[in-house]
Amino acid sequence: MLELMELLRADPDDRGLRTAALLRRSRPFDKELQIAGLVHRLGRLLRLSDGTVTVGVAAESIRPLLGERVARLVRLQSPDRPAGPDDGHRDGDGYGDDAEAVATLRQARDSAAAAGLDAGVLEDWQPLLELVAAGSCRTATPGNALDPLGPPKGSRGTDGTR
Repeated sequence: MLELMELLRADPDDRGLRTAALLRRSRPFDKELQIAGLVHRLGRLLRLSDGTVTVGVAAESIRPLLGERVARLVRLQSPDRPAGPDDGHRDGDGYGDDAEAVATLRQARDSAAAAGLDAGVLEDWQPLLELVAAGSCRTATPGNALDPLGPPKGSRGTDGTR
């Protein structure tokens, strides 16, 4: 976790931080999406030995720590990724159940390029990074990381109960 925080501090324009802040406002219950927004620029910070930048390297580097969904969102949000081709998911478009999340992430990423957005400080995100990392370690937990306070009041659980 410390290495990830150091990498995120190296982002010269804090665009990942601004993207995550926008996602926190638009999708407050999707913690993995917010974290994907925070780390989506790691490909620029993790350069290969030949100097190339690849979103695939970033996605694979965070998969063990932050889980499959965060890695998939980081990979799919790439502006260089062509729309439509299958990347191994059963639905044929490569997005699985995350098509809406990918679109939201891309929109937040593009909006974060605008200067002037107060996104807070990176240290505010460390508890959520740790929460998502802990959730990714539980193999029986599909989808979003569990909220330690439980589901929001009035929300439905995965079994359809309140």
